[in-house]
Amino acid sequence: MANPRGAAPPFLHPRLRRLLRSPISRCAWLLLAFAALLLLYSLRQVARVDLRRPDPPRQVSSDKLWASNGYGYHACVTPTSRYTVPRESDHYMTVRSNGGLNQMRTGICDMVAVARLVNATLVIPQLDKRSFWQDTSTFKDIFDEPHFIKALEGDVHIVSDLPQSLQSVPRARKHFTSWSSASYYEELKELWKDHKRLRCRCLYQALRFSDPIEDLGKKLVERLRSRGKFIALHLRYEKDMLAFTGCTYGLSDSEANELRLMRERTGHWKLKDINSTEQRSEGNCPLTPKEVGIFLRAMGYPESTWIYLAAGEIYGGEKYISKLRLYFPNLVSKEALATKEELEKFDNHASQVAALDYIISVESDVFVPSHSGNMAKAVEGHRRFLGHRKTITPDRRGLVELFNLLEKGELMEGLKLSSLVTEMHKYRQGAPRKRYGSLPGSKGKARLRTEESFYENPLPECICLTGKH
Repeated sequence: MANPRGAAPPFLHPRLRRLLRSPISRCAWLLLAFAALLLLYSLRQVARVDLRRPDPPRQVSSDKLWASNGYGYHACVTPTSRYTVPRESDHYMTVRSNGGLNQMRTGICDMVAVARLVNATLVIPQLDKRSFWQDTSTFKDIFDEPHFIKALEGDVHIVSDLPQSLQSVPRARKHFTSWSSASYYEELKELWKDHKRLRCRCLYQALRFSDPIEDLGKKLVERLRSRGKFIALHLRYEKDMLAFTGCTYGLSDSEANELRLMRERTGHWKLKDINSTEQRSEGNCPLTPKEVGIFLRAMGYPESTWIYLAAGEIYGGEKYISKLRLYFPNLVSKEALATKEELEKFDNHASQVAALDYIISVESDVFVPSHSGNMAKAVEGHRRFLGHRKTITPDRRGLVELFNLLEKGELMEGLKLSSLVTEMHKYRQGAPRKRYGSLPGSKGKARLRTEESFYENPLPECICLTGKH
């Protein structure tokens, strides 16, 4: 006989059957069952979240990561048939070159071209000893002076010192700004092909580093190459750069205050009140070590990639460097590659140490600057001159937008980020192109910011297509 509807099954304990007949008990059992179902569903969702991991960056072929292509372009600095040897002159030009290593290098070669224009004998330039770097190095400490004079003997007369008879003679003075692009120099603005090629011969052939610097630089390159292909990373995350640009993203309040005080106390830095957030969003800040790690992994470089750190003392030291090392453990500096004895001779000579970084950066398989400063521009131009060696210039403004999405959790590291980053940098890897001019109608600082430096890209004056000169 079938049980009446709602009756408890006969196999249950009599006491339990009495409980189940109660309407209250039935509701309690239903609520308990519903809660159990909710718990089971929640656990499954948590498991799904826990299992969700960032996708690995997409695999990129070795050729795409490391190969460069000059597309038939080559260096062309041979003078034309109209170029003549310098005439004898009793006028002398003395030069005081200021700034860091690369400001001095470009300034010296500008003055070589001016000496040629005005038919003056150039006295070996005196180097800046009072700047931020406080480097007492002389010209011959950093550069091969005899080679410099010999290499340019067909272009301009150069002497080591001003003749004694002229030491006390009054001189006409002309001050040039070393913070602007090449277009600032009105004397150089309309130079014809031969004089622009002279500037290239000076920078890339005549202005060779001194033997101690060249020798150690080549040794360090060989030690890096013995480990495989490598990236030279110019990580401009140094105290002076962060203070000058007002970039404090990711820093503590005390660190930000320290940089602000440094900026306020440095007299020749004109801009004092800087909005760090605006600077970063406009792409004016150097990438942080962590951002560089995210960027290079998104570009497809594997964790095993060797990276040479071409930089001075990184602000915050290991606290921030460790964030890059999480992405690329094979991160080395000159201090790790060279012996203590090899580096001793360069102690307290920042420009000579910077020259070592310059040599390694030019010779690296790939060069990546975290900020577009003088060093970055000089190395990129030199690599273009040598056959358009691969140089990846980060689109900092575009990258900041992606980094902000990562921070908000709206984007994850993996295939999608990799696709966005590689597409963004498709045409920012050092392929041949003519130098950018300033934007139409731009003036003053706006013009300087949009005009590409001659030394950053000496095409077309010093780089030609095969068969053309």
